[in-house]
Amino acid sequence: MSQHVLLIEDEPNIAEAIRFLLSRDGLRVSHAADGAAALQLLDRDPPDLVILDHMLPGLSGLEILTAIRAAPASRDLPVMMLTARGRDREMAERAGADRFMTKPFSNAEILAEVRAILARGAAPG
Repeated sequence: MSQHVLLIEDEPNIAEAIRFLLSRDGLRVSHAADGAAALQLLDRDPPDLVILDHMLPGLSGLEILTAIRAAPASRDLPVMMLTARGRDREMAERAGADRFMTKPFSNAEILAEVRAILARGAAPG
């Protein structure tokens, strides 16, 4: 079974580009464009990795990350935060983000990060 990535991104062009890239690499990608939908998807279909935009309608990425870290079932779930503002990095790291990527990023860069995170999660031990 392929690994599952939950992409939480409200910008349609960015979401489609990331979804296409990761799907082409053999990953199963679910998408939510807002925080409420994201939290429902997390409960219904737990992913192996969350790619989380910082600025979202409704709940912010930091609020979603806080909810992920507070729930026992998702406490250790790898989360990569995306943002257009580099200064948000410290807040995201304090909230528990595993990785951080500033927009714009290259396809090769995001694919390498996703592969590294998922490989670490799939490693025995």
